Amino acid sequence: MTDTFEMIELVKGLHFSCSREQSLLKAMELAGKRCIPVGCRGGGCGLCKVQVVSGEFSCGPMSKKHVDEQSRRCGQVLACRVYPLTDLTFEYRPAAELASTQQQVQ
Repeated sequence: MTDTFEMIELVKGLHFSCSREQSLLKAMELAGKRCIPVGCRGGGCGLCKVQVVSGEFSCGPMSKKHVDEQSRRCGQVLACRVYPLTDLTFEYRPAAELASTQQQVQ
């Protein structure tokens, strides 16, 4: 079993590696990629909200104001608080687009 996984951002087509001890956002920064905006890095501002399309992950604490339980079940999470358990495919879209996507799923 590997401790490093491949992260694929679908909108810009960027690839980078992430260990299970790193958040998705931290791995992106260390790889020198720019596909997710960076805010507080602590799960409180909601700026780094992404849609996980495939893969498994664990989450640290996130503000329920930005990610409620239903959003989390749909794979909408904050990149600063997501830790991969497998390779992940995700996309970043501005918050208004993510909200629209969530409404379509409901």
